[in-house]
Amino acid sequence: DVQLVEAGGGLVQPGGSLRLSCAASGFTFSRSSMSWVRQAPGKALEWVSTILSPFGMTLYSDSVKGRFTISRDNAKSTLYLQLNSLKAEDTAMYYCAIDRSGTGRGQGTQVTVSS
Repeated sequence: DVQLVEAGGGLVQPGGSLRLSCAASGFTFSRSSMSWVRQAPGKALEWVSTILSPFGMTLYSDSVKGRFTISRDNAKSTLYLQLNSLKAEDTAMYYCAIDRSGTGRGQGTQVTVSS
């Protein structure tokens, strides 16, 4: 079974940075495109970023392009999301998933951007 465990969230001031990680198991991670999605309180699930397999092409939503960076370590079966220049509107629960709809996502990690 697909298992995804997110970590690395926290409380950060506007303009700050965080690095999220997602440990994957139960499937062939290196062959899978992976995504990050997020959900703010009272809002729908929002796609954030995807890293394609096997060539590693990266895709970003307009709201995070230029600020967030997705990456992966296939040897560790781990997905990452570097969040820079954080804004209050980035506050949300962040999930990794096996597609941009959020399929297979874990319990998530909370990111709160506040002064």
